[in-house]
Amino acid sequence: MSYIDGFVIAVPQANRERYREVAQQAAAVFKEHGALQVVECWGDDVPEGKVTSFTMAVQRKDDEAVVFAWIRWPSRAQRDAGMKAAMEDPRLKAGMDTMPFDAQRMIFGGFEVIVDE
Repeated sequence: MSYIDGFVIAVPQANRERYREVAQQAAAVFKEHGALQVVECWGDDVPEGKVTSFTMAVQRKDDEAVVFAWIRWPSRAQRDAGMKAAMEDPRLKAGMDTMPFDAQRMIFGGFEVIVDE
């Protein structure tokens, strides 16, 4: 069964187009290194929580949107190899210093798929 890398990020509204461009470029690199699918979603209906929420988790500021994204890989082993290769790829490394969001507030993790309908 496939493996998923999931991400939640706060991105300034003013950086939406720049973020989309960076995400599209990164998606091509991930796919070249074995990813099956890369999905980036701009928050449109992301309510504030009372105990927890996407907005609270990324410490979203008033001028930011929540981005929910994932990369689908064929397996954990292919993800480990593909992610390592992608992180070493000069095309990704070149943009790390100029990300259009605060990477310190990014939440990410790897997930084993248990239901895929």
